[in-house]
Amino acid sequence: MNIEETGFGWITIDGKKYDHDLVIYPNAIEERKKWITKEKHGTSHMFTRKEMEEYLKNVEPEEIEVVVIGTGQYGKLGLLDEAKKLLEENEIEAVELKTPKAVERFEEGEEPRSRKLGIFHVTC
Repeated sequence: MNIEETGFGWITIDGKKYDHDLVIYPNAIEERKKWITKEKHGTSHMFTRKEMEEYLKNVEPEEIEVVVIGTGQYGKLGLLDEAKKLLEENEIEAVELKTPKAVERFEEGEEPRSRKLGIFHVTC
C-alpha cells in the first residue's frame, strides 16, 4: 500500500483516488467512522476516545507503535485529550500533522508498516 498524494478533498493510494477520510491499517483501508465523533460533538473535526477505540479493535494494540493522524489540509481536525490518553495507555505514539506532512511521515517513518495506523482527514 502506497500513499501517492493528497489534496483538498482527496487522497490517492496505489492509483485509487478516495474522496473521504480514511483509516489505513497494516493490511487494510476503510472509511473513517467520523459519525461516532459527530454524534457526540456535532462535528467530525475532533477525534474522540470512542472513535479511536473502534480502530484499535481492528488491530492488536500492543503491535502498533504509532498512529499518524492527518489533521486535514489546513490542520482543522484534532485529537481530544481523551483519545490521546487512550493511546498513551496503550503505549502508542500519536503524531498529529497536517495531512500532506502526515502522509510523508506515514510513508517515510522508521516504523515498519505493520506497526503503524494512519488516519487521514482529507478536507480542511
